[in-house]
Amino acid sequence: MRRLMIKPELCKVDTALGIIVGKWKPTILLHLLVEDTLRFNALKRKIPDITQRMLTKQLRELEEEGLVSRTVYPVVPPKVEYTITPYGKKLEPILHAMHEWGKAHIERKSQPSTEE
Repeated sequence: MRRLMIKPELCKVDTALGIIVGKWKPTILLHLLVEDTLRFNALKRKIPDITQRMLTKQLRELEEEGLVSRTVYPVVPPKVEYTITPYGKKLEPILHAMHEWGKAHIERKSQPSTEE
């Protein structure tokens, strides 16, 4: 069995989760990882179940943490683009690992119960 190298009393997993957890934050980050830059409405179309208000809120929180950057162009009508930052790109292996774990978990739950 592999030993965990993190001392539980010094664990910062809760810090990381506090930043990326939210119903839509991982999805927003994954879209920006794939597309790199998206306008607000394009992002909204890619996540049809999210409200405009919630998308704005989640993007602001991600921007405050330095994971996403927002660029406003001085044109009419307003043009706003969101880009994942280099710092945000560091989440890619974490999000990939969480995706794979989630997929395996769904498969496990669909199997008949067995002892491990």
